[in-house]
Amino acid sequence: MKMLSFLGETPTKALQNAQQECGSDAVVISTKKVSSKGKNSVNMYEIVVALEEEYDKHKEIPTEHIVYKNTPTNEVPTQFYDFKSQIDQMQESLSQVQRILWEPKSQLYDLTIPPEFTEVYNLFEDNDFDPEMTYSILKKTIEQLPVTMRTNPEKIKNFFKLILRRIVAVKHEIPLRVHQRKIMMFVGPTGVGKTTTIAKLAARYAYKLGTNYKVGVVTLDSFRVGAVEQLKAYANIMRLPLEIVKKPEELNEAITRLRDCHYILIDTAGGSQYDMDKIDLINQYQQHLKEIPIEKMLVMPANVKTNDLYEIYNSYSTLNIDNLIFTKLDETISFGNLISFAHKTKKSICYLSIGQNVPDDLIEASSDYLIECFMNKQSVKI
Repeated sequence: MKMLSFLGETPTKALQNAQQECGSDAVVISTKKVSSKGKNSVNMYEIVVALEEEYDKHKEIPTEHIVYKNTPTNEVPTQFYDFKSQIDQMQESLSQVQRILWEPKSQLYDLTIPPEFTEVYNLFEDNDFDPEMTYSILKKTIEQLPVTMRTNPEKIKNFFKLILRRIVAVKHEIPLRVHQRKIMMFVGPTGVGKTTTIAKLAARYAYKLGTNYKVGVVTLDSFRVGAVEQLKAYANIMRLPLEIVKKPEELNEAITRLRDCHYILIDTAGGSQYDMDKIDLINQYQQHLKEIPIEKMLVMPANVKTNDLYEIYNSYSTLNIDNLIFTKLDETISFGNLISFAHKTKKSICYLSIGQNVPDDLIEASSDYLIECFMNKQSVKI
């Protein structure tokens, strides 16, 4: 590409000079004032135009005609600026940046990611999505997405949403039959919000589902200061029966006293995932209910690293976990770890806690909701 400079007393006259010599192929790059009034009291303006190199091959600009007829002084020759080498260097630099950006992080990444997938790829990276699953999803998408759809960013996102919807593991609520009973035990480390989650679910089952189920609450948590008082306060507000159990052998009797309840929610003592004594104690409690089906719900915070999620799960998996509940969704911007974690552990997500308000900030898990959080990188209020 060639850069040509033309002068004139006004910008219009400078442009006319350029068009006269270069025709309509010239592209205007810039216009500026290049000299103040001199001895002849004339201002000069410079206009810079660009021509493709092919232009030079077919038409040579006669330098004797590059004269500014309105210039009262000596003729000013055309100035040539050849930026081809600079442009080539810039393109090479951009290529180097792109190669660095997509440089494989492990031997798994033998995949060339097209530039049109950059935005979605960054979403997976920013959402702490499992690397192996990211690789598989991108590979599948690159193979299956028609080339004609790749120019439309919205269609690319919708295709990824479709794939994510297939792998998000959720379990939906099923209304209880008239004489059916469901017992749920909530386990997890300290501070994840088990007691608050139980209060939210108790209110949901008792008052928010259209069918006012009878709900009973059992607490095994006699370790944490104020734990019983907190749950007792919630139970009193909602007028729900509460059983306080301090020994494993007392649990069966407490369940018997709540035999008229459709839902029985059992709160357990929290502790570090590395405190195996407390986890063993929970196991002793459930051993006393061998003949009674209990759904074990592992409650975990969404605002921790993926490695921490697996550490928690590995410790509590000795209790034969059935399903997952994630809390603190309002305290994170990464949701890929929740999706990939549930998929890899083959455990379904039942509920999501999206805030501190009792009982409102708890929703039934849905793939569409999690995908919206994933795409927007924030918890979506309903």
